[in-house]
Amino acid sequence: MITASGADADSDRQRAPFALAVAALGVVFGDIGTSPLYALRACFSNVAGIQVDEHSVLGVLSLIFWSLALVIAVKYIWIILRADNKGEGGVLALMTLVLGERPHQRPAAIAILGLVGCALFYGDGVITPAVTVLGAIEGLSIALPAFERWIVPLAVGALVWLFALQRHGTGAIGRLFGPVMILWFATLAVLGTLSILAQPIVLEAVNPLRAASFYVEHTGVAFAVSGAVFLAVTGGEALYADLGHFGRAPITRAWFFWVWPCLVLNYFGQGALLLRDPQAIVNPFYLLAPSWSLIPLVVLATFAGIIASQAVISGVFAITQQCQRLGYLPRWRIIHSSAHAAGQVYVPVINWFLCVTTLALTIGFGSSERLTDAYGVGVAGTMLVDTLLMLLLLSGRIGRTAKIQFAVLCALILIDVMFVLSNLGKVPTGGWFPILFGLLIFGTMRTWQRGREVVTEKMRREEVSEAKFLAQIQRHPPLRAPGTAVYLTSNTKGVPRTLMRNLKINGVLHERTIIFTLITEPIPRVLTGGRVTVKALGDELYRVQAFVGFMEEPNVPQSLRDAERAGLGFRTDEVFYFLAHDDIVVGTPRGMAPSRKKIFLFLARNSQYAAESFGIPPSRIMEVGGQVVI
Repeated sequence: MITASGADADSDRQRAPFALAVAALGVVFGDIGTSPLYALRACFSNVAGIQVDEHSVLGVLSLIFWSLALVIAVKYIWIILRADNKGEGGVLALMTLVLGERPHQRPAAIAILGLVGCALFYGDGVITPAVTVLGAIEGLSIALPAFERWIVPLAVGALVWLFALQRHGTGAIGRLFGPVMILWFATLAVLGTLSILAQPIVLEAVNPLRAASFYVEHTGVAFAVSGAVFLAVTGGEALYADLGHFGRAPITRAWFFWVWPCLVLNYFGQGALLLRDPQAIVNPFYLLAPSWSLIPLVVLATFAGIIASQAVISGVFAITQQCQRLGYLPRWRIIHSSAHAAGQVYVPVINWFLCVTTLALTIGFGSSERLTDAYGVGVAGTMLVDTLLMLLLLSGRIGRTAKIQFAVLCALILIDVMFVLSNLGKVPTGGWFPILFGLLIFGTMRTWQRGREVVTEKMRREEVSEAKFLAQIQRHPPLRAPGTAVYLTSNTKGVPRTLMRNLKINGVLHERTIIFTLITEPIPRVLTGGRVTVKALGDELYRVQAFVGFMEEPNVPQSLRDAERAGLGFRTDEVFYFLAHDDIVVGTPRGMAPSRKKIFLFLARNSQYAAESFGIPPSRIMEVGGQVVI
C-alpha cells in the first residue's frame, strides 16, 4: 500500500541522509545547476547598453550572488521548505495546506492562485528541456565551428531520446545519470576556481554595495538586467516541489555544502574571464575550459542538461497526478514506475505532449540565447505564487518564528515582484509563450472543473434520498439477485441514478447493495485508520466511503477489504461493480459557454475509463449507460 511506501521512504531518509543528499543533487538541483550555461551571458548579450567592463561585471556578479542567497537560501530553504503538507511540497500541496488552515479566507481565490502556479509550472516543463539541452550542445560551436549547423538537429535527437526514456521511470533514469551531477558540479567549481585565481578581484562581488552601485549607475537598463539575472535562480521552485522525495534536511545539506559554493565559483570564474577578455562574452562558460577539454565538457553538459530537464518533466508528471485526484484534469493513464515511491509516475499523454511542444520550441527559437527570452516569465510567476501562498499561511500562525518569517517574506516579495516585472519586458521577444501556454493550461483546468460540476448537477437530479428509496422497495419489493452489487457514485448522500436505473429497467436488486464513494482529501496521504467508513442504511443497503490523499493511487477492491475490517460484515471478493457510462451531449445554452462545452466534451471522450484508474477488475464491471445533456 502507499502508506507503507511512505513509511519506507521515511525510514530511508533516516538511514541514508548522505545518499539522499547526493540524489538531490541531480533531481532537485539539476535545473539551477545548468544555469551557468547561459545566465551570465544573457545579462550582457540580451540587454542593450551594458558594457563588459569591471564595474558592470562585478555588479552583475553581485546581483547573481545575492539573488541565490535571498531567493534560494533564505526564501525557499529557510522558510518555504518548512511548510510541508504531510511531508509533501509543491504549489498544490501548499495550496491545500493554506485551504486547510485558512478555510474562511477566500477559498476560491486561493484555489485559483494555486492553479495559476500549476499552469505556469507546465510552461516551465516545456521550456527547460529546450533551453538547457540547446545551451549545452551549443558548446560545439566553440570546439568545432564547422558543426554549428548541427546544433539544432543534435538537440532534437537528444530531446527525443530523453522523452522516450520516460517510460522506464524516474528511478531508473536517476540511477543511470545520478553520478553525472556530482561530476558536473565538481567541474563547475574547478573551472571557476582556476579562473578566479587569475583574477581574484571578482571576489569583491560578494559585497552587496557592488549590486547597489550597479543599479545606481545603470538605472535605465538595470531593470532589464534583473530579468537576465533571474535565470541564475530558475529551478529554485524545484526545491519545494521535490520536498516529498527527499525531505528538507538532504536538500539543505546539498545546497549549502555543494551546490551553492560550486555555482558561485563558476559564476565568479566566468566574471574573471570577462575581465581578462571581454570578447569571451560570446560563450563565457565554455571559454573557461582549455581547448583540449571542450568536447568532453560538451558531452558532460549535455548529460547535465538532460538531467535538469528530467527533474522538471518528473515534476510535471507528479503535478498532473495531483490535479487529476483533485478534479482539475481528466483521468489519463498513469503508470507507477516505482513500487516504493508513490510520487514516481509516468503519464504517457503528458509525456508526448511535452515532447512535441518542446521540439517545436527548439526548432522555432533555434538557440538558447533566444530561448532565454521565453524562459523566466513562467518561473518568476510560479515563485511569486509560492510566496503569496506562504504569506497567507504564515498570517494565520502564531509564534515568534512564524512572525519573523512573515516579516522576511514581506520584504522578499519585493524581489519576486521585481523579477516578474523585469521578465515581462521579454514578452515581445519570446516571453509571450509561457504566458500563452499557461493561459491554455489554466483554461483547460477550469473548463474541466466547471464541466464536471455541470454534469454532476444534471446527474444528481435523477437521484433520490435514502429514506425514499428504502420506502419504495418496502412498498414494492423487487426480485433479489444473489450476491453483492457495488454502485460507484461521487455523491455522499442519496441513491445514485445507476442504481435507480437498474432497478427501474430490470426490476432486480441484489441481496446486498453497497453505495461506494471515493473521496480525495486535500492532503497527500490519508492515515490507515481513517481510510474507510461504513454505514448500514437498512434492508441490506450499505454506504461505504473511502478516503485517499491527492498523491495516492485509489484502489476500490482494496478499500472494500478495508471496509470488511471496519464492520461491513461480509466478504467482498466476488462483488459486481456498477458504473455509469454516459454519453455527454451539448443541448442547452446554460452552464458554460458553447466553446468551453466543446473542449470539455473532447477531454471527456479522451479520458481514461474510471474503472481503469480505480483498480477494478474488468471482468466484474457492469455498465449502466444514459445520456447527459449539458
